Amino acid sequence: MHRDLFSEDCVKSNKGIQIDMPDADVCLYPAIFSLEEADLFFRKLKHEIVWQQEQIEMYGQIHQTPRLSAWYGDEFKSYTYSGITSHPRAWTDNLLKIKQRVASISSHQFNSVLLNLYRTGADSVAWHSDDEPELGREPVIASVSFGQVRSFQMKHKTKVAEKQKILLSHGDLLIMKGKTQQHWFHQIPKSKTSMQARINLTFRVVL
Repeated sequence: MHRDLFSEDCVKSNKGIQIDMPDADVCLYPAIFSLEEADLFFRKLKHEIVWQQEQIEMYGQIHQTPRLSAWYGDEFKSYTYSGITSHPRAWTDNLLKIKQRVASISSHQFNSVLLNLYRTGADSVAWHSDDEPELGREPVIASVSFGQVRSFQMKHKTKVAEKQKILLSHGDLLIMKGKTQQHWFHQIPKSKTSMQARINLTFRVVL
């Protein structure tokens, strides 16, 4: 057990489950929202968020991302990832309520959030790290899930045997911080199983 890598905040919490991973600090907080709250936020976000399908260039060709996304946050907190620059829309009341709950558990104040809508099991996000320069050297990423349970997969960048699979459920919070983004990739893979929609919110601090 990598006890020296464990987050004191997670260990002290009666809700947090520390994920045993080298070179990382990852904590799962199951069901920080009640079923009624999670159902309500899922419905509200699905209909009030301005969703769009981004386009990325790969090997000289333009492809549509296999999910819908949106970027909300404080004024001027733009964010560039995968060659896409997003300018923030103003916080909605529901996003602020979710952010407040996340802040109370994580003890971090976030100034922006990336939302992804996975419409079916065919929607996905490929292997990547949240290591863009505007997030700083050791970013804190707080990920909230609503809707369909999906497999959140992680793999170490250099230690090929080190892998993790975490099932993220309706109302769960996953916090990644410390050197996690420096040493680990993560993805939401496609699934051939019939699946309902999932909304994921990753709160972060843009410097």
